[in-house]
Amino acid sequence: MMFILIVFLPGIAALIAGLYGRLLGDRPAQLITSFAVTLSAILSIVAFFQITGTDEVERIQVLHWISSGGLDFSWAILVDPLTAVMFVVVNGVSALVHWYSIGYMSHDPHKPRFFAYLSLFTFAMLMLVSADNFVQLFFGWEGVGLASYLLIGFWFDKPAANAAAIKAFLVNRIGDFGFALGIMAIFLVFNSVDYATVFEKAPDVAGTSIGFLGMELDTLTVITFLLFIGAMGKSAQIFLHTWLPDAMEGPTPVSALIHAATMVTAGVFLVARTSPLFELAPITLGFVTVVGAVTALFAGTVALAQNDIKRVIAYSTCSQLGYMFFAAGLSAYSVAIFHLFTHAFFKALLFLGAGSVIHAMSDEQDMRRMGGLFSLMPLTGTMMWIGSISLAGIGISGVFGFSGFYSKDLILEVAWASDAFGANLAYWVGLAVALLTALYSGRLLFMTFHGKARASQSAMAHAHEAPLSMNIPNMVLTLGAVLAGIFAVHGFTESEEFWGDSLFMLEESVAILEAAHHLPFWVKMIPVLAGLLGLLLAWYFYIRRPDLPAKIAEANRPLYQFLLNKWYFDEIYEALLVRPMKLLGYALWRIGDGRIIDGFGPDGFAALVMGLARRSAALQSGFLYHYAFAMLIGVAVLVSWFLFFG
Repeated sequence: MMFILIVFLPGIAALIAGLYGRLLGDRPAQLITSFAVTLSAILSIVAFFQITGTDEVERIQVLHWISSGGLDFSWAILVDPLTAVMFVVVNGVSALVHWYSIGYMSHDPHKPRFFAYLSLFTFAMLMLVSADNFVQLFFGWEGVGLASYLLIGFWFDKPAANAAAIKAFLVNRIGDFGFALGIMAIFLVFNSVDYATVFEKAPDVAGTSIGFLGMELDTLTVITFLLFIGAMGKSAQIFLHTWLPDAMEGPTPVSALIHAATMVTAGVFLVARTSPLFELAPITLGFVTVVGAVTALFAGTVALAQNDIKRVIAYSTCSQLGYMFFAAGLSAYSVAIFHLFTHAFFKALLFLGAGSVIHAMSDEQDMRRMGGLFSLMPLTGTMMWIGSISLAGIGISGVFGFSGFYSKDLILEVAWASDAFGANLAYWVGLAVALLTALYSGRLLFMTFHGKARASQSAMAHAHEAPLSMNIPNMVLTLGAVLAGIFAVHGFTESEEFWGDSLFMLEESVAILEAAHHLPFWVKMIPVLAGLLGLLLAWYFYIRRPDLPAKIAEANRPLYQFLLNKWYFDEIYEALLVRPMKLLGYALWRIGDGRIIDGFGPDGFAALVMGLARRSAALQSGFLYHYAFAMLIGVAVLVSWFLFFG
């Protein structure tokens, strides 16, 4: 019963707030959804301690869902250690976002609708992580896509929000198409979509081939590659990442929920959940490693040049997801999920802290119009510093570190120890990104909270600490950013019993993970030194010499524009895809639909009938001699007929 409540409480709350929000009023709708998700979060913590570290796996059948030919499966809830971890992440962050939103959305006229969407988002993600088959997983997968569309476009009177929502929906459809093909291929090969059946048969399928796109390819390579295409869309990996920064058009709590706990973590979860398939497809694992490393570098460089405080954090999310993926590509699934776990705390903290700043600055998001806010918002500034230091991975091995130190640096240690394809690239790229992460995090802190105030006097006079309804959730997240890593590192990455059978690794992968824990001290400290160097550079550029960044940007104008315009991905897609498709659509509409289909079809027949009707109407002139003339013609025709043919 507990597991059913964990999953369905947010869904029930979403229905109540969505259907009866106007009848209940703003406050009851807010409290119903917030308390429901909070109760689900508390039960998730209980489930976490009950399930992890044991061989216990719960499978609760909710109903028999589909039976069609060989396709037969139920809607069931699978709770194993991986699910239990995701329950804590999703419900924990979502509960805090719900309570934070009560203060943040206090002036919005559509509170019940917003909270219904938040709870729907949470429910869809819970359905995704608790699925015991691929079709149910796809149901939750599409559910979070729908909820993200609704939340990103929540302020539907803003054209930019509508465009961002459509963009997120369409870009994800590309990845979801690959994911759907992967599920079809799984059913074709295994004649089942249940995890247990598919994973049990996977070793027997390894080494076989399947026809795909006119070629004979390795079966598991094709299946895992298609699944990873879906993961690339949801988790905003390079080429399918363009929706993520535009998602900032939604309210800030939405950004925290999407980027920290729900949608973007779905892809990492998918790879971890299907580790029995990925472990047997080394080519796909190499591809995952390279894509993750390139994404981390791309997003890290772009974040350096962004001026919108939320977009900097958004690209940071994209970069950290790259870390998670290249960890998974190196078969360190437990480390990838560990970073997902710690990242949820400090990234939600950074987004909600940014929301407090935006709230205090009357919706101003440009860091160039901030500065000097620490004296006015010391609590928010301190929490943002803690979140940023955790993101930068600052700590001392064997002594203490913030959460990101334990998870992100362990990813780099795995890359150092591994000899898998792409491991060397991943390590050096990851090390460079560690420097970039600290640099853009320090840039955000110094431009926002320190140095000379660049906002107007009226804006500075209005700046103030957020209300307790917003700061208390941030305080809880701050504790997570400080302590989650040190308390979870042993269980997540060192205990063989913690994950049970929920993650699968070959013996050589287990050996590499073990070797990563016993690297020399200096190897462990290199990423920390890179992070400290990045923070020092940020201080020098934005406090000691605030004139220097503008001079560097001017001296390297093409490079600066390249980063400012996000490697021109949007412009390239606009030229190669969007405009040609618009022109094609316009041609099909005007020529194909308008001139051909409508011209010869409904409009053509209608015009013919109208023309005949007009000509017939012209015969009814009302003059007697016209009618007499017509009768004479008729008599002449009849007489002629009988003379010639009678």
